[in-house]
Amino acid sequence: MHLNQFAETSEPLDMTATDEFASLLQSAADLGIEHGTDLRYRSRNIVMRHQRFHFLEWGDPANQSVLLLHGSNQSAHSFDLVSLQLADRFHVFALDQRGHGDSEWCRDADYSSEAMGLDAAAFIDAMGLDQLIVVGHSMGGQNAMRLTLSHPERVTKLVLVDIGPEVSSDGAKTIRRFVTETREFDDIDHFVARVQEYDPYRSREHIERTVKYNMLERADGKFVSKHDHGERLKATGEHRQRGDRFSLDDVRHLPMPMLLIRGADSNILTAEAAERFADAVPDGRLVTVPKAGHNVHGQNTPAFLDAVVPFLAG
Repeated sequence: MHLNQFAETSEPLDMTATDEFASLLQSAADLGIEHGTDLRYRSRNIVMRHQRFHFLEWGDPANQSVLLLHGSNQSAHSFDLVSLQLADRFHVFALDQRGHGDSEWCRDADYSSEAMGLDAAAFIDAMGLDQLIVVGHSMGGQNAMRLTLSHPERVTKLVLVDIGPEVSSDGAKTIRRFVTETREFDDIDHFVARVQEYDPYRSREHIERTVKYNMLERADGKFVSKHDHGERLKATGEHRQRGDRFSLDDVRHLPMPMLLIRGADSNILTAEAAERFADAVPDGRLVTVPKAGHNVHGQNTPAFLDAVVPFLAG
């Protein structure tokens, strides 16, 4: 049983009339995040590349388009507070990537950046988008870079969140361990408690409001993570051999401005690695956000917005 609401058919679902939207507005008020009062916010489904994808659409289609790509074991809803503020100036698309959130799990278990980059390109084509801004966090950042390197003419600005060519193996192990230990629970409170241990930056109230986007109730009554864990783990070794990682050499000729946002307490991207990455990009900029770890936009949303909004609107 799904714990959250999303479009059940190809018809869009207006999310502004839901309790979930009211909960989001409460989180925004708690954090002092400003936003418009007459927002367009819809849940939608699309079939492309032989599978169904779910996505969230915010704002006026006449505005500049922004594509948001979430991290591993997360969903499009991880960007809800960011989308809420951007929606009065941008046309925002937050995509549930394959095997995540409310998108279909992939039958051939291909969760490589190559496949996800092709998904993003197909989505851009299906939505009729061009000259858009792309924002990617962690896994989504790798996929955003894959998309950008393949279609640089489509991307006007690139924002990468706490990811780069050089990542900490210890930090990656910590994340994998957390993901492995939070697959299945008897009750939601146990999951919330584990998230609190892993993520001390967010309040319990905020975690409780967002837990529905990351868990579902299985037929046997167990609560399980909305992520294709089993198939992903089986396929990881094969797909890593395809060269999912990008290199410093890959980005030395990027034609568009790039903003790299790093969490000051990140265990994935060191300060030195972030500086090397930003310096390698011709128009690369680095902002380090305080009081945040790897999930920068969720752990210190106001400071993240202070960094990203001027870059997007500049």
